[in-house]
Amino acid sequence: MPIYLYWGENDFAIAQAATALHQRLLDPVWSSFNYDKITADQPDGIRQGLNQAMTPPFGAANRLVWLADTSLCQRCPEALLTELERTLPELPESTTLLLTATSKPDSRLKATKLLQKHATIQEFALIPTWKADLLVKQVKQAAQDGGVKLTAHGAELLADLVGNDTRRLYSELEKLRLYVGEARQPLDEAAIAALVTASSQSTIQLAAAIRQGQTAQALDLVADLLRQNEPALRIVSSLVTQFRTWVWIKVLREAGERSEQEIAKAAELRNPKRLYFLQKEVESLSSQTLLQTLPLLLDLEASLKRGADELLTLQTKIIELCELCR
Repeated sequence: MPIYLYWGENDFAIAQAATALHQRLLDPVWSSFNYDKITADQPDGIRQGLNQAMTPPFGAANRLVWLADTSLCQRCPEALLTELERTLPELPESTTLLLTATSKPDSRLKATKLLQKHATIQEFALIPTWKADLLVKQVKQAAQDGGVKLTAHGAELLADLVGNDTRRLYSELEKLRLYVGEARQPLDEAAIAALVTASSQSTIQLAAAIRQGQTAQALDLVADLLRQNEPALRIVSSLVTQFRTWVWIKVLREAGERSEQEIAKAAELRNPKRLYFLQKEVESLSSQTLLQTLPLLLDLEASLKRGADELLTLQTKIIELCELCR
């Protein structure tokens, strides 16, 4: 009776792990009979999933029941908890129950404690966009898994272009794999720049427009990004990364630090040569002004995570940021 709880913001990695379970456990001949994916919007979906999990599989195979986007570890009525307590210990050995969620399980809930007792729990977190070394490592591992050869600088550029978007990373690598074909030469920066759309450039332009107090241009860039289906939270993540870099550089310079290596290390710059240009970008702004941008960006992120209207919320905070930097 294997039970798994996968949670985290990396929905693509969770979907990959679920697919791996499907391929490992189910007989393709009986798959349509022994596989159920029940989403959170289905009426009484959790009880339905538990009932399916107790049903023996058809044929000489296993059964996989997936409760997708479940809220069990965030809220669990007493009646449902009772059913969980009765069902989980009695699941057949031939059944695998998979639960997935975006939010971290609430450790105070009895349902969470019950799953901690019976389930294998694994987090699938997105790599923070400022952890460049981990992003490059992820690109290299995904490229190796996909049979795509990249030069060291090519891997760094691809990490810059896709950030922590795992889904896009695999999509771009598949494109690169088809482009390379049977060629054995690793792809370099020039090839990757020609094939991979640099959507991150728009967020860089947005950060620059905010820094310069250009409200109209910043609002146009936000609208363009949303029209390109760029997730609002990813836009904010990119802005946080950029402003965080500027803050470190400005604060250390004003504190009297003269070592470019030390400043580049604190700002987590892979290429210290960028430091000269980044310093020029924030010459006209004080460290106090730059520090005030971070609480605004944090508030913007929190509002979006609470379900606020993306366009209106972004527009409001972008205007505030531009006014602050003007």
